[in-house]
Parts: sequence; C-alpha cells; structure tokens
Amino acid sequence: MDKHLRRGWSIRTKLILFLMAVTVLPSSFAIAITYFHTTRSLNEQVVTGNQEVIENGKQDITTYLEDFSYIQTTLYRYTPLMNVLRDGVSDDLVSNQEEINRILIYLFNTRAEIEQMHLYIHEGKDSYTNYHSALSGRGTYENVYEHPYYNKFSRSNPNDNTMIEPPHEIYSYNNLSMIPNSQKKNVLSFHNIIRDVPYSDPLAFLSVDINLSQIESIAERLYTKGAEDFYLMNEEGRIVYSSESELIGKPNRQEWYKRLKQAPEKAQSMEWKDGNFSGVIIYDEFSDSLNGWHIVKRIPYDLLYQGARETALMNILIGLGSLVIVVLATMVISFKFTEPIKVLIANMKKVEKGVFQADFDTLGNDEFGMLGRHFKMMIATINDLIQREYKLEIENKSAQLKVLQSQINPHFLYNALQSIGTLALKHKAVPVYSLLTSLSKIMRYSMNMKDDIVPLSDEVLHVKSYLQLQKQRFGDRFEYEILIQPEVDSIQVPKMILQPIVENSFKHGFDQTEGPAFIQLEAGMQENGRVRITIKDNGTGISEADARRLQEDFGRSSKYGRDGDSIGLRNIFDRLKIYYQNDAAIRIEGAENGGFTVTFDIPSAISKEDSPS
Repeated sequence: MDKHLRRGWSIRTKLILFLMAVTVLPSSFAIAITYFHTTRSLNEQVVTGNQEVIENGKQDITTYLEDFSYIQTTLYRYTPLMNVLRDGVSDDLVSNQEEINRILIYLFNTRAEIEQMHLYIHEGKDSYTNYHSALSGRGTYENVYEHPYYNKFSRSNPNDNTMIEPPHEIYSYNNLSMIPNSQKKNVLSFHNIIRDVPYSDPLAFLSVDINLSQIESIAERLYTKGAEDFYLMNEEGRIVYSSESELIGKPNRQEWYKRLKQAPEKAQSMEWKDGNFSGVIIYDEFSDSLNGWHIVKRIPYDLLYQGARETALMNILIGLGSLVIVVLATMVISFKFTEPIKVLIANMKKVEKGVFQADFDTLGNDEFGMLGRHFKMMIATINDLIQREYKLEIENKSAQLKVLQSQINPHFLYNALQSIGTLALKHKAVPVYSLLTSLSKIMRYSMNMKDDIVPLSDEVLHVKSYLQLQKQRFGDRFEYEILIQPEVDSIQVPKMILQPIVENSFKHGFDQTEGPAFIQLEAGMQENGRVRITIKDNGTGISEADARRLQEDFGRSSKYGRDGDSIGLRNIFDRLKIYYQNDAAIRIEGAENGGFTVTFDIPSAISKEDSPS
C-alpha cells in the first residue's frame, strides 16, 4: 500500500469503520437506554421494598426493646417485694433478702440474653447484683448518684422511668459482681426507676444488662451480610448495632449521617457517594419511647444494579458477535471495491515520477470507470498546460517578492530623521553630513527595485549604514561588531534579508532596556559548502519555549501579501523559500536571561531555475 495511504485512513478502513459504527452505535444506544431504564426501575423497586423491610425491622426492634423497658412493671405486681422496697431490707433481713433473691432469679431467667441485673434500694442504700445467676451478697451503695444514669433520674421528668445506655463493656455495679476479663463483652443496659405508686417517690433502681444476640438476630433479617451495611443509632447518634462490629457503641460522625439528620421529615431514602461508599441509603426514625433513634440500611450501587449489568453484558456479547460478522462481510466486499482504486494509485505514482501515461484501458462502467476516464483526460491536459503553468508560477513568485519588498516599515525612517534633526540642532557640524550620507545609502538601497539578487557585501554595507545611524541615536549605550569572511563577500543572496532582523532588535530588544546594547553580525562558509549567517543581540529577547513555537510556525504554510504583514522573520523565511526551494533554513534561539539569535543556513549559490524572474 502507498505510504500516503498508510499515513491516513484508506477507503477500506473507512468502510469497515462506517459499517461498524452503523452496527455498534444503534446497539450501544439501545443497550444504554435499556440499562438506564432498568437501573432506574430497579432503584425504585429496591427502595420501595427495602423501606418496607426497614419499617418491619423498626417495629420488631421497638417491640423487643420496649419489652425490657417494661420489665420493672413486673415488680409492681409483687406486693411483698414492694413492701421490702418501701421499708428497707433491715426491717426483716433474712426474709427480705429471700424476697430480693427470689425476684432477681425470676427476672434473670425470663430472658436468655440477660447478662447481669442490679437492684438498688433507697431505704438503707442496699445494693444487690445477679451475674450469670450468681447472686451477690448485700452491699451498701453510698455514692449511687455517681453512676451517670442514676444521676440523670434525679434530674429527669417524673414520667421518665427507663433510660437505655448504649452498648458498652459490661462492668460491675458497686463492685459486687465478679466478672472475669475473659468474659467481658458489649452489653446494652436498661436503667429503670421504681416509684412508690400512686406516689412518684423513688424507691429503687433496677438495671438490666443484655447481650446483643437478639438485636443481631433481628438485624440479620434486614440486610445482606458482606454486601450491605446496617446501622441502629440512638438519639445521641451512638451506634447501638452495626454490621461493622468495631463501630458498636461509638458515636456516628460520618457525613452521610449528618446529612440524614438534616433531611426532610418524610424522606426515607437518599443517594450518597464518597470515598468509602457509593449507593442508596434507606432509613427510618423511631418514635414514642425510642424517639430520635434511627435505623439505616446502605445498599451499594454494585449490588443494586447487578441484574442490570448482567443484562447489559449479555446484550454486549450479542452485539460483539454481530460486529464480527459485519467486519468479515465488509472485508470481503472492500477488497473488490478498492481494486480499481489500487490501479489508479499505481498510475498516480507514475505521474509523480513524471511519466504522464495511463497503463489501463478501462476501470468498468460504474463511477470508478468514469473516474478512470477523467484521470486519463487529466493527464493529457497536464501535458498541454505544464509549460504555461510553470511560467505562470515563476511570474507569481516575482510578484510576491515585489510585494514583500514594498512592505518596509517606516518606523526606521522616522527614528533616523529624528536622530539627524536632533544632532543638527545640537552640533550643526560634520556629523550631520555622515548621518545624511548613511541615510541616503539606506534609502537608495531600499528603493532600488531593479535588483532582486545582490552580493552579500552589499547587504552587509546596507546593514552597516543602518547601524551607524543607530549608533548616533543610542550613543555609547550601543556597540556592534561585523565579522564577515572574505570568501562569502561575493556570494549572491536575496535582497533585504539582514536589515529587517537588525531593525527588530531595536524595536523589540533594546527599547525596553536601559543597559548597554550590542549586536553582532557574522557570516562564513561551512565545511559542507553552505553559508551560515548569524545575527545576535543582547536585548530582552524571548524565552526558549517562545523560540521553539516561533520555529515551529515556520513549518506551517503561509500566504503572501496579506494585509497588515510587516517585513520580519516570516517574510524573510517566505522569500528564502521562493529563492531556494526549501533548501534554506532559519534557526531561532532565545534565552530566559535575555538575548535573541537568528541563524541563516543557505546554499552558496542561487539556481537560475529557482530564482524568480
């Protein structure tokens, strides 16, 4: 295949890609639409279904916890114990302790998840515990209100009879229970106050510690282990139970929980995405005795959209199978379709080499046949017009050069005349003559439109005259150096390729600086027989990055004679292309600390065929 075709896309490739696009895009669009509607439907179904699950779980948890909240009501129905609580244990020590032991054993055995019970009697400040059915002896609890929850009862509403302490490591009440370190576990504590009915006077405190086995059992029915997250928080935001066991008993300070508490009252779900979770959060808030508690279930998108992804994957596999069939069929068709094109390409190669002949009779009766006939007619036309077109191109190049030469910036003439006038007013002496002489040489050289090609020595003299004028303008602040090897003095170069570069140094490099200015012009013959001309200044210059961009700009095509263009690097480069047919090079160099360098690398002679007439 031709190297030009290899660089781009062939018709065969385009045909394959087009048919693939026609096949893939509608299928992909359909799959995307299906996936979108499926995920949306799944989202709604999952949210609705899980809201019902959360609601049922909330009711089960409420019932379970309220059962323990009402455990002290059993004591109100047992008159002998209530008398003990009113009168104190000391009134009949043996009989009263038997009543206490009897009720503690009874209550402990009512629920298997009870780990420990504690009874404190205000009358006499007596304290008893039952840990794993092991009854403690009688103890005196002098500082009972140091216990934070018993202290809360002293400051709470008389109607508040139960407080729930969030999960914590089991501890010994009044140091009465012997709890081995190996058996310490997280428990949920119900602290109850027993009052003298119908009065509200406190008689005793009853605390019940339970393990989390039943709450865990209820929670496991509400979420999928390993895939979903579950949280139960009390009104203070402490985690009563979680699918992540290490969080139990700790405050929930996660951002999603803060957002949940700020959500509208009737909202029961929200979407959430952060570094740890991406999915849907379904929640509900408790009421009545558990007011302020929250039950939360987090469902990740990966689980939520699993079914939709499986359906989409199946559709993609079907689409890939269809795509393979389309590609194979397209390749068979494309080989026959592109054969006439290969014949045309082979003949175009011959034309590129200068052989204006076609080696085929016909390419058929279709559009390719018509293309072949027009190709043969084109070759004949080229043979007839080549001479005329070539001459026209030479004339266009000459006209382009004339336009470029006519674009001299008057800025220099203004500055030169200003310098001469200022010097004349100050000195009225011989230097005026020198300046006028230099100016006349510059004007005569610039306005001579007859000679397009001049010796390098003429170009150097023109630049020297310009530099002498600038020397008078800047005085001791400006110096220059011209180093020209004798063997390059007589070589022919295009006119006006040096002075615009030097002028740019004053326009852009020195006007913005206060320090000494310096320009060096150097020309010499290289070992390879080419001529190198370098113009260097120490002005403000440009950065290396800007120099690279300017250098790259030379490689892009340009149009001659555009309105507003000034003679500068672009114009000089275009002229060198006209004269040397891309056999000339310009290198731009800049530095961050100042300075600007332009280097020409040109042949030592201009071909008469390349020179515009």
